[in-house]
Amino acid sequence: VYFPPNRRVQFLLIQKKRTVRKLFRRLWALWFFKNDKSKTWQANLRLISKFDTVEDFWALYNHIQLSSNLMSGCDYSLFKDGIEPMWEDERNRRGGRWLITLSKQQRKSDLDRFWLETLLCLVGEAFDDHSDDVCGAVINVRAKGDKIAIWTTDFENKDAITHIGRVYKERLGVPPKVIIGYQSHADTATKSGSTTKNKFVA
Repeated sequence: VYFPPNRRVQFLLIQKKRTVRKLFRRLWALWFFKNDKSKTWQANLRLISKFDTVEDFWALYNHIQLSSNLMSGCDYSLFKDGIEPMWEDERNRRGGRWLITLSKQQRKSDLDRFWLETLLCLVGEAFDDHSDDVCGAVINVRAKGDKIAIWTTDFENKDAITHIGRVYKERLGVPPKVIIGYQSHADTATKSGSTTKNKFVA
């Protein structure tokens, strides 16, 4: 069908296209971190894109590299728009994270699947009323073992944290006997050894 190139027709077509898109409840931002030691931490953090529709999410996900193909030292972060993926952000400062630590062998078998399921939990508001407590999620690709974490805004909100942890563990298909832990960012920042004490477990 031929349409004359006038603005009214173009506007109507754009409006029609937008109405059929499936909107998420909120706007999300995807970030990428590359560990270039010649730059500051913040200079290594780059905003890739923002999206608020199902279609734009899949277009973005299918365009970027899979986590399992990233170089060691790289991160992806998906956060609600307005929250930066760093402890210092006002919404993260008093928060913490549910942490999944993967072995080297799990990079091929589980990493991409776990990360995609994590993203779907966030954009799909999988944690019911407690989804408002979620700030975002981070995946760290590291030579010693990869990590995936969901960040929440208040480490003292026990009801929200335990609900999120239980649902998250079920969605990932983690066996009941495998324990995942929740740690506050404050404890992680001040830890003296290689491990941080869990405030909650699921």
